[in-house]
Amino acid sequence: QVQLVESGGGSLQAGGSLRLSCTASGNIHDINYMEWYRQPPGNQRELVATITRGGSTNYADFVKGRFTISRDNDKHTVYLQMNSLQPEDTAVYFCMMAILSLQPQPYSDDYWGQGTQVTVSS
Repeated sequence: QVQLVESGGGSLQAGGSLRLSCTASGNIHDINYMEWYRQPPGNQRELVATITRGGSTNYADFVKGRFTISRDNDKHTVYLQMNSLQPEDTAVYFCMMAILSLQPQPYSDDYWGQGTQVTVSS
């Protein structure tokens, strides 16, 4: 019923920047928190950043000062601005949103994007 579509990934050299976007569509009444995760090759998925409905943010230590999470509530979109990228940032990046739907009845659930690849070379 809800679809999350990500864009903005790609390949670049160390020190460069990328901006990821994730837009939700479907049976959406409101979105609580939005998050970005990443999964490096051969490793577990890890939380990168969180932004609440009111705009409060939280970052993992390994991206603090380099990445910025933001959201556009009208567009049901979350962004991740990534600066000073390093090879260790190479991963598949996933967005996640906690979404409230009203039909067929009020219900909240977490939804995930398909993932977008970010590859940083030295």
